[in-house]
Amino acid sequence: MFQPSTLRKAVLLSLYGSAALAGLSPAASAQSATAAVKDEVQTVNVVGSRRVSNTSATETVVPVDFIPMTKVAEQGGQFDLAQTLTYISPSFNSTRQTGADGADLIDSAALRGLGSDQTLVLMNGKRRHSTALVNIFGARNRGNTGTDMNAIPLLAIKNVQVLRDGAAAQYGSDAIAGVINIEMKKSLGCEAVTGAGKYSAGDGKNYLGSAYCGFQLGDKGAIGITGEVLNRGRSNRADADSPRIIGDSLVKNRTLYVNGDVPVGADGKVYFTAGVQDRYGSSAAFGRGGIGSDDIPSKNSAAMYPNGFAPFINADVDDRYATVGYRTRAGDWNADFSQTYGVNKMRYNISNTLNASIANKDLLAGGKGISPNRFDAGGFEFAQYTSNADFSKFYGDILGGLNIAAGAEYRRENYKIFAGEPGSYNDVDGLGFGGNAGSQGFPGFQPSDATDKNRHSSAAYLDVEADVTQRAKLQAALRYEKFSDFGATVTGKLAGSYRVADAVLLRASASTGFRAPSLQQVYFSSTFTDFVGGVAKDVVFAPNGGAVTIAAGIPKLKEETSKSFTLGTTWTPTVSTSVTADLYRIDIDDRIVLSGRFDSGNYPKLGGILLNLGVASAQFFVNSIDTRTQGLDLTVSNKSDLLGGKLATFLAMNFSSTDVTNVKAPASLKGFESVLLSERERLFIEQGGPRRKATLDFDYTLGKVGTNFKIIHFGPQTLGTFSGPPTPRMEYASKTSADLAFTYAFTPKTKFTVGAANIFNAKPTSQDPNETDNGFKYESVQFGLNGTSYFARLWHKF
Repeated sequence: MFQPSTLRKAVLLSLYGSAALAGLSPAASAQSATAAVKDEVQTVNVVGSRRVSNTSATETVVPVDFIPMTKVAEQGGQFDLAQTLTYISPSFNSTRQTGADGADLIDSAALRGLGSDQTLVLMNGKRRHSTALVNIFGARNRGNTGTDMNAIPLLAIKNVQVLRDGAAAQYGSDAIAGVINIEMKKSLGCEAVTGAGKYSAGDGKNYLGSAYCGFQLGDKGAIGITGEVLNRGRSNRADADSPRIIGDSLVKNRTLYVNGDVPVGADGKVYFTAGVQDRYGSSAAFGRGGIGSDDIPSKNSAAMYPNGFAPFINADVDDRYATVGYRTRAGDWNADFSQTYGVNKMRYNISNTLNASIANKDLLAGGKGISPNRFDAGGFEFAQYTSNADFSKFYGDILGGLNIAAGAEYRRENYKIFAGEPGSYNDVDGLGFGGNAGSQGFPGFQPSDATDKNRHSSAAYLDVEADVTQRAKLQAALRYEKFSDFGATVTGKLAGSYRVADAVLLRASASTGFRAPSLQQVYFSSTFTDFVGGVAKDVVFAPNGGAVTIAAGIPKLKEETSKSFTLGTTWTPTVSTSVTADLYRIDIDDRIVLSGRFDSGNYPKLGGILLNLGVASAQFFVNSIDTRTQGLDLTVSNKSDLLGGKLATFLAMNFSSTDVTNVKAPASLKGFESVLLSERERLFIEQGGPRRKATLDFDYTLGKVGTNFKIIHFGPQTLGTFSGPPTPRMEYASKTSADLAFTYAFTPKTKFTVGAANIFNAKPTSQDPNETDNGFKYESVQFGLNGTSYFARLWHKF
């Protein structure tokens, strides 16, 4: 009888074999590489090029994935954008966190195993803002900010383009790993989707309601309006006798987006995009013990939670985005003027909690030992204003065609931290052996943490693309950018392609790039109270340029710089089959990392300075490491006729390796590199995501019935332990998940889909809970820890 592991191997072998055969099939229907997993060929304005023309994935000078969203919005098993892209794009990775505070509520996303803030996200070609959250506690993308992909409803999106190449010379800061461009819909007509899902364990129930309508404005204008309600229930995989809750957080999204344009005059057009999302999220912190545990009275009160408790970290997340622009002709030039605004605000409210010092003071005064069980813990906000002026002109009579583009950008940013109510952070019993200060689970931001900081930047760029001959293309870009807080930088890019045969294209690129330190990294500050020798001392995440970092000799944060190289080929042996393969290497100098915690124990000299400031220990952001990332992206797609139906086959693979090549401690921290960057923190950087990932997708349609079968393979990961050496590292074996779905089309306008994700119920390798980041045997690595889930969707076009 087959065992589950044997069955998985058999299925994998048969599917990979089928994919190889499909790749050689001579069927006669064209398909671009990533679009093969969908239902139509897509040619779109390409991210990474400012030329006003269309092209396909096998013709681009640098690697670009085109991902039409029509089918996944109608029939997909994932209800949000981050999870959807994880199971389609080979180099994209996003894993839901658990036990990571605010990172449980905003899924981080990254390309090629780099940080989430090293990927630039655009919407309709315009820069989208990052979140106010900087990942700190327990998160894979520790010390990073990123863009909240799940603030955008699937039904509002026409396609997603993933540029897998450095593009800072074209788009500015953050575009080190690549660029993701989200193109919004404005097509005419109305459609709606309802969906529901849950895990096989019976929890984590999801409910989706989404509707889109596109209307004509005037003779040639259009507007698309999307509204969505998405509720995600809490899941729990903790042991039955544990107060912990391990799994998906509770999330409730309410989202509205509009996108459109209106002709103005003979050559002009006003375009606009605006979106608003209100999210309520609730994640569970570590459990606190009850009567008989050391958590009473330090973290708990016998009168309030005699059996222990798990605090809930709740947050209201408000996300706003708007772009308005005007495209016209200025003589022979195309001109585009735009203004973009984005803001993300996160406000914490901690419930099912207590301030143990308040409860202990009440107990010492003869009371029951009671504290409030809910606190406003404060929060933060990030706002971004971007003004652009872009010009381009195509010369058809120079070489085989020459496109020149130039432009300027001005950006202003603001970051705020709001203090919480006093009970969320203060200590009132005054005893070193008494109750801990602040709200358990998440101590509130103190008045000393509050901040309101601004910066601005200005940039100018020149971009040239030329068809040197019918077979050779060349692209060059140069960008100058100056920031008010750290200075100026110049980046450049050179890329080219050559068609060595009608079916074979060679392409290569070399570029320099940079990422400015985010305001969140520069000014994030969080303080909580600990006792050292019976004396209350602050433990701080110290902002750059503050008293603590100045005393510690930490220099001012500066930009990360990069050098990127790609070398690849595309092959279209038949009109139905396409193959792309791209090698890449990304060297990043002066990467910003969150340091280890320095105190009098691991660094007596610095510890003494901190104690004089009333600080027991401190962490801070610092430019301190160089890394090298190298790998291979491979895609194979085919469309063919099979048994009277249509079969689309798609294989995408990413092999990636990141290594820390140098640790550069500031002069004041020389000799303490192991504290600055511990093995555990280094492994988070090197292996925060799996080092390989493969997606094999079969989409078969016969009459009214459609079937989708997808295999997703996640490579191994190695992470460090809390104890550190000589405790063995945590080894996570490679895992393979599979999704299966069936669709029935009652009419061309009404389709019903049922399916299951992770049908093999795969879970990460079990670990020692005392050494994991979330204190549980399963970590949020590779693809999560919840197991099999089921879903159903009903789509109707009006």
